[in-house]
Amino acid sequence: MTPPAKFVDFGAPDQFGAHLFRVEIPASKSEPVVLVEDYGYRGLDGGIPRDEQRAILPRAIWSAIADTARREFNDRLKAAKVSTGRWHSGTNLVDRLLGKELCVLAWAAEPANAEQLPVVCSKWAALRPEERWWLFSMTVAEAGLPEDTPRGWRRALFLALSDGERPPDGRKRRRPVETDLFALPLFEGSGKKQENEI
Repeated sequence: MTPPAKFVDFGAPDQFGAHLFRVEIPASKSEPVVLVEDYGYRGLDGGIPRDEQRAILPRAIWSAIADTARREFNDRLKAAKVSTGRWHSGTNLVDRLLGKELCVLAWAAEPANAEQLPVVCSKWAALRPEERWWLFSMTVAEAGLPEDTPRGWRRALFLALSDGERPPDGRKRRRPVETDLFALPLFEGSGKKQENEI
């Protein structure tokens, strides 16, 4: 019988060679927080590096987004019946998919000011996980390193997630109601002449 899988920190597999993310939080509050994608066994194979830094965040930016990410990730881990995590000094391990989502939040937040940061967090929290994965894939393809902040999709993430207002009373922005595209009026009576047609 296979022993049950073990996880550490934020859903990261407790096994050597797993593809995951590391969040390096120095003990000194004046030093930046570094997000690193660790390719595990895939690293150093076929031109893939062992790991790559994805973002270097000033401590004030990290402090503004850390609680939003922790709550979101822990809600998902609880739903999956996996132990929850908390940020601590040193190396924090994060599941590969959650790490991609964290990068999207970090990339959108890094150029934001104090007024924009709550908006970024709120709009990021309103995205579905698969939307965040897609945004990560698009961004990392051309602007996934720390020095790429003002370029391409990195800039687009900031503009998209920082534009707007924070919901009143700190409430989360609700996701739009999903609608079946084939149930929209556009497709009703497709075989009949529309009343409005001339």
